[in-house]
Amino acid sequence: AALALVSTRMVRQGLSLYSGGAAPSSLRCLPANGEPSMPHPILPTSALALALMATAASAQSVRTEQNISLDLANQIAAHTVAACAANGYAVTATVVDRAGTVRAVQRADHAGPHTLDASRLKAYTSASAKNTTLAMMEGAQKNPAAANLVHIPGYLLLGGGVPVKVGNEVIGAVGVGGAPGGHLDEQCAMAALAKVQEQLK
Repeated sequence: AALALVSTRMVRQGLSLYSGGAAPSSLRCLPANGEPSMPHPILPTSALALALMATAASAQSVRTEQNISLDLANQIAAHTVAACAANGYAVTATVVDRAGTVRAVQRADHAGPHTLDASRLKAYTSASAKNTTLAMMEGAQKNPAAANLVHIPGYLLLGGGVPVKVGNEVIGAVGVGGAPGGHLDEQCAMAALAKVQEQLK
């Protein structure tokens, strides 16, 4: 008899609550005490939160970076060698990407064999430090703490390494070796970058 009374109360209150046209199956949401329960928004909200978290994680896991192309690297190397040749210097120009990996090398006729490694190391140093190697050399000469940079494997603190930038982002570097002075190597690199400036916007 008690069970029948409870059931009757649940049905009556359920019909009163959902008399506006709710489906009878909604009665299943009523607990034994006869108080109606509200629809639970946790599941859809949780699903949305999980989707947003997955999107954020994906965005943080994969980066989009600009980098120097083979075509542009070859242009810079060629313009550099030509700029130095116009001044009577036989040099080697090496262009690296943003990770310091070689993309292009051009060695002028009569350029010494040592210019191959010199230009590569200058380019690597410049790309890694995101600075000109001439500025780094001068900084090391003035600052005892910066002088330790010469001990970093692969670094060569001689003028002639210049970063290649798109805006403020370094996408590579060009290193030059063979002119009678690092500042002259740098001038050739700067002249080459001026030739391709329109492609770096």
